[in-house]
Amino acid sequence: MVQDIEKHGVNMMDDVGTVESKDDSMESEFTPAEQRKIIHRVDRRLVVTVGVLYCISLMDRTNLSAASIAGMTKELKLGVPFGDVSRYSVVTLVFFTTYIVFQPPSTIIVRKLGPRIFISAITLLWGAVMIGMGFVKDWKDLAGLRVILGILEAGFFPSCVYLLSTWYTRYDVGKRYSCFYILGSLASACAGILAYGLMQMGGLQGLGGWRWIFIIEGVLTCVLAIGSYWFLVDFPDEAHKSFKFLNERETKFIMDRVNRDRGDARIVPFSAGSFFRAGLDLKIWAYAMIFFNTTCVTYALAYFLPIILRENMGFSIGASQCLVAPPYALAAIVMYATGWFGDKYHLRGPVICFNMILCLIGLPIMGFHSNANVRYFGVFLTTAGANSNVPAAMAYQANNIRGQWKRAFCSATLVGFGGVGGIAGSLIFRTQDAPSYHPGLYACIACCLLTLIIVAITTLVFLRQNKRAARGEIELEDSEEDHQKGFRYTI
Repeated sequence: MVQDIEKHGVNMMDDVGTVESKDDSMESEFTPAEQRKIIHRVDRRLVVTVGVLYCISLMDRTNLSAASIAGMTKELKLGVPFGDVSRYSVVTLVFFTTYIVFQPPSTIIVRKLGPRIFISAITLLWGAVMIGMGFVKDWKDLAGLRVILGILEAGFFPSCVYLLSTWYTRYDVGKRYSCFYILGSLASACAGILAYGLMQMGGLQGLGGWRWIFIIEGVLTCVLAIGSYWFLVDFPDEAHKSFKFLNERETKFIMDRVNRDRGDARIVPFSAGSFFRAGLDLKIWAYAMIFFNTTCVTYALAYFLPIILRENMGFSIGASQCLVAPPYALAAIVMYATGWFGDKYHLRGPVICFNMILCLIGLPIMGFHSNANVRYFGVFLTTAGANSNVPAAMAYQANNIRGQWKRAFCSATLVGFGGVGGIAGSLIFRTQDAPSYHPGLYACIACCLLTLIIVAITTLVFLRQNKRAARGEIELEDSEEDHQKGFRYTI
């Protein structure tokens, strides 16, 4: 796929509009056609590379459900209660403890080391951990490796969100986030089918089929990690040093473009005060809470959908793994369509509300209809709405903050709360609630409703602040480190 894109110059993103050139800008040295070619080169190299890595990241993080119904639960006795939950829930939960804690420092580290070194290194290491998970003898060993996996994966997603936001203007980033996450959705769609194929290797070398799921996917992760060292690109100010990428004049054009849009392409030296002061902005916590509500639903689906298809809807093991794919394919279509719409019409909040309404329609159908086939239709709507809201929430926060270190802090808190949502998502579908899982469905519905309330409040605040700024009463998102007049919030 990547080779085909490179060969034919096909781009998943639309042409970006150019803005007026100024005499001191590198844009004046490039024609509009040349500018579009530069942006599309960034798309092909950056979005596709981080998207493929996210593909494998999401697959490695959520393949427990496929391994579970392929024999892991029986062999490691994961169905045995551990307190009020099962051992399986504990194994899914412990990943997020370290995943959350290690995210804030990761955005500082990636800024210091650079994305190429940092992201490729942690990807290689977690691939090795995945291989090790295929050889565990006890559920406690599996839980321990999941803790280490959380440490390593903690740096990946916030670093990618931060990296993408530094390369694009506010109304180009929605489609890019969507394409980045679409590749992750394709991984979720194909993971069940891949897992079904890998479990057929059961008995080879005396290993169960579920073990081969971890081993082969771990090897694939290591291979992609090694290749990513050359294909990943650094932040714009260092991008001309990346392997066969843009030259200095072209990277200067990118930085001029971002500066004209929001004025924060300039790198400000790190200080703890600048980084943590961003936490005083209540909007950042609103974005984080939206992401928490979203990931609570997406992780619940990722960890339990094959199990729900098996136990609640009565499909066979093979069908349960393969039927995960179609809903995620629909999610990819909705995700890109809403990302395109948001970028074209400069809207973020209404897109989030649309996605949540899809979930609020799908969840009751999924949980309460008497016919299993109709409940499966509810899975389509829920999966599409919840997964489409991930890039929508990322674009919402990216459009409404300024400053390099505020952006880094916001990426960390956003994804950190996403990790907390993962904890909630790993617990809400409890073994004792099978096969209906009604309490888990109620929790997902509550998350969707809370998101609608938060977006309504932030929209009212943004409208009021934009009006005040238009009257010249205040300058929005202005600071000593990143000074630019005329900023307006995206509704």
